[in-house]
Parts: sequence; structure tokens; C-alpha cells
Amino acid sequence: MATFVLIHGGGDVGWSWHLVEAELRARGHDVVAPDLPCEDETKGPAETADLVVREIGDRRDLVVVGHSLGGFTAPLVADRLPVDVLVYLAGMIPDPGETPADWWGNTGYGAAVREQAAKDGGLTGNDDPFIGFYNGVPRELAEEALSRERGQSDATYSAPLPLAAHPDVPTKFILAKDDRFFPADFFRRLAPERLGVVPDEIPGCHCVMLSHPKELAERLVSYLGA
Repeated sequence: MATFVLIHGGGDVGWSWHLVEAELRARGHDVVAPDLPCEDETKGPAETADLVVREIGDRRDLVVVGHSLGGFTAPLVADRLPVDVLVYLAGMIPDPGETPADWWGNTGYGAAVREQAAKDGGLTGNDDPFIGFYNGVPRELAEEALSRERGQSDATYSAPLPLAAHPDVPTKFILAKDDRFFPADFFRRLAPERLGVVPDEIPGCHCVMLSHPKELAERLVSYLGA
């Protein structure tokens, strides 16, 4: 039995993982999916990682998964605990010392969105969350997810990642092929550049844990013993 530590993205809640959690538990695994202190201006990356570490407790056989902005928290957890696999899920891959605020410009995100939007008629980067963020999620479920969204503190965006190097643990990257927030081609470039890995690809939107939970759970379980 493994413990999957599921770290949500900016302004989100642990609830966003509930469908994936059910799939993982049905396969005999444990799950930790905490609500992060998104809106707390006294909590930066280090304090956020502290909370996750406390939630994990003495569990072992850890697979740590960071979604979106959770990519800034996941490597901090992997640096502090014995982690079997670190997974970025449509995740922001940070360089040591980089801030989330600087990440967008450093990675060329804006140009990548404009390039993809020119191909798909403006679907990518669309301001309508049901088009640009929750595409592929059943409408009722997407509306519930949207109702649960929270703010994200400036403390998180402005704090440099307090790591000298990426954690020396097996690392995977999963991109969602229908992601209109972080285009697939963007991560096909960035994951090799920053992690030295070729991303694995599954169907789904940016909120792939809600649009394709079974496919995501199957992919995560496939990493056990890798």
C-alpha cells in the first residue's frame, strides 16, 4: 500500500481530488489531500509545506503529487521526507530560488498561450472558466468546483522557492492533453528543460482530476515501484 499525497493548486481545496481519492482507495492505497492555507498572508511556501508534512505524519511509501501551483509545494515536501516518487501534474516546475510570480515570464508561458490560442480560435487562455479551465468537466461538477475556489495569498506568489536544488528523487510529469490553461506543447518543452524528463500524457483539461479521475489514478498507480 502506498500513500498518495495530493497537493492542490492555487486557490483550490483538497475536495478537488475526491474522485481520484476514491479511485486510489478502491485500489487499496491511502490518500492525504489537505486544504492548503491559500489565503493566509503569513504562510509562504515553507509554511505550506510544513502543513502537508504534518498531515502526512508517520506515513511512508509516499507518492507526492503537485497540481498546478502545487508544483511549488511538492518538491519542498519531497526534500523533507523519504518520497518514492514526485509527480508534477500539469504543475508549475520551479527552479531553485524562483518565485511563482516570476515563473510565468521565466518560462515563456504567455507566448505559449498566445501561440496555442491562435491555433484553437481563442479557447486556450479563455477568461470563461468553463471554457479555459473546466472544459471536459461535467457542468454541475464544474459549478461546484468553482463555488469552492478561494483566493491565493501574495505571500505565496512573492516568496522564492527555498531549495538549493531539485530533490534527488524519481520524478514524473503528467500533462493533460486538453489543458487550455497550461497548453500541452508548453509542458512538452518545459518538462525536459527543467526536469530532464519526457512528460506522460493523459486526456483531460487543467482540472484533470475532475474530468478524468480514473485515467489519472491509473497513471499514478503505474509509477509504484518505478
